Amino acid sequence: MTKVTFHRGLPVIDRDSFLTPFDRMFDEIVGKSFPEINQQVGVNPFSNTAYPKVNVYEYDDKIGVIAEIPGLDKKDLHVEVEEGVLTVSGEKSHGFFDETKAKVLRRELKHSSFKRQFTLGDMLDGDNISANFKDGILSIEIPKIEPALPKKSVVKIK
Repeated sequence: MTKVTFHRGLPVIDRDSFLTPFDRMFDEIVGKSFPEINQQVGVNPFSNTAYPKVNVYEYDDKIGVIAEIPGLDKKDLHVEVEEGVLTVSGEKSHGFFDETKAKVLRRELKHSSFKRQFTLGDMLDGDNISANFKDGILSIEIPKIEPALPKKSVVKIK
């Protein structure tokens, strides 16, 4: 339900509350239609609370992840895999002016950072991931691997 409060007699609508039912509906539809994505990636990639938002695509030989991360330079973005967990993190700062020597009259742009993690399943090759960042769009390719078949061994009976 949308939360409505009033300020100076005018309604103020909580934007997140307004969008949440639609996000949940989308999450449920995609989750039910493509349950294997959650199993392979290890988390719900359509979670409405995570940043950056991502699109996840499955191909025969790989998983593709696209994230919009505007306002960041490539040097401020980090993609790494450790112990089967893919981490995308970054930090945004606005260093155009030396703020220590200035009186700030208005501050609307904020220094911020983020960290988003995905657990890679046994079907994904965390050692051979590739990433590209151009015009605020991060694309990550995660190759699929064939699961190792259990080895058969013959035991001699004494």
